[in-house]
Amino acid sequence: MERGEIGVGLVGYKFMGRAHSNAYRQVASFFDVDPAPRMAAICGRDEAGVKEAADTLGWDSYETDYHDLIARDDIGLVDIVTPGNTHREIVLAALEAGKHVLCEKPLANTLPEAREMLAAARDAGTVNMVCFNYRRAPAVQLARKLVEEGRLGEIRHWRASYLQDFIMDPSFPLIWRLQKEVSGSGALGDIGAHIIDLAHFVVGPISEVTGMTETFVKERPLEEASAGGGLSASGGEETGEVTVDDAAAFLARFENGAIGTFEATRFAAGRRNQNSFEVNGSKGSVAFDLERMNELEVFFTEDEPDVQGFRTVSVTEPDHPYTGAWWPPGHILGYEHTFVHTMKDLMDGIKVGKSPAPTFEDGYRCQAVLAAVEQSAASGEWTTPETEGI
Repeated sequence: MERGEIGVGLVGYKFMGRAHSNAYRQVASFFDVDPAPRMAAICGRDEAGVKEAADTLGWDSYETDYHDLIARDDIGLVDIVTPGNTHREIVLAALEAGKHVLCEKPLANTLPEAREMLAAARDAGTVNMVCFNYRRAPAVQLARKLVEEGRLGEIRHWRASYLQDFIMDPSFPLIWRLQKEVSGSGALGDIGAHIIDLAHFVVGPISEVTGMTETFVKERPLEEASAGGGLSASGGEETGEVTVDDAAAFLARFENGAIGTFEATRFAAGRRNQNSFEVNGSKGSVAFDLERMNELEVFFTEDEPDVQGFRTVSVTEPDHPYTGAWWPPGHILGYEHTFVHTMKDLMDGIKVGKSPAPTFEDGYRCQAVLAAVEQSAASGEWTTPETEGI
């Protein structure tokens, strides 16, 4: 049976644009999706840059104004991978036009923006989704399954850290991720949002937080366009203020009684992209590390005493989530596959008219925790995320 298609319009074409483009190219080749995504148009303000991206990444055409992309009749899904300060305006325009929407994380730069976007999505009635791609790692899916099935017993602890080191050099330029008016926050929103979403996914809603943030390098060289089109530190002495956090840490209580610890930093020397968590329950534990993303460490107290210990499960078997569509057991998957799995579930959601998790409501709940951590860091008090009434 011939499957249908849905035209996709992607707004943004750099790091995340490349990751999403690859996923759209791959998903229908490995999963039986209907509709299948057709890469109709990619959008960016720099015409030379976006034209090159369209040619390189496999898009049929390009636009330089997102309004023109959204207005096109051949586009049914709008995917937003731009910096956070543009999410609200593009999302609202796409929803008003009746399009399905996928938005990169975090959903917005502020909680009021996220609430407005959630309300608009509900009014539009189209499919909405936030791209928290790490949910789609097969080992993370298995961790959630073990929790859901009660195999870890009563959940008591969650501890998570997301550690990077890419801005440790004080001469690293003042990129947009270090400017609050563009990015909303620093390590907290950029990578802390991921471990908050994973906590919500694996353990459940967070009810209360207390946290702190720190900015270690408060001034950085202004950036300028390099000859190759990238970014480099200015050769002069001119600097600008870093207006976001370099690191954040907070404690949390969950609605189900578990307690949690969270740390997010871009100053952990040697940690390129270590997104890890551990869950401890009354009957066992699981531990995950993105840098070994095909493995889940599992411990069960019910094992015989002489063979107790953490076991390493290679989450590559055909009956593990998503993996049966790919390679034989032991033939590992990578970072890019989490995006392919996201697009697979998005296509399935569009087919049945149901928004797949994480929805805009999930994105709002994550934003509420981010806001509560910032509020707590300023006040020094325990703070409750504002989720009532949503």
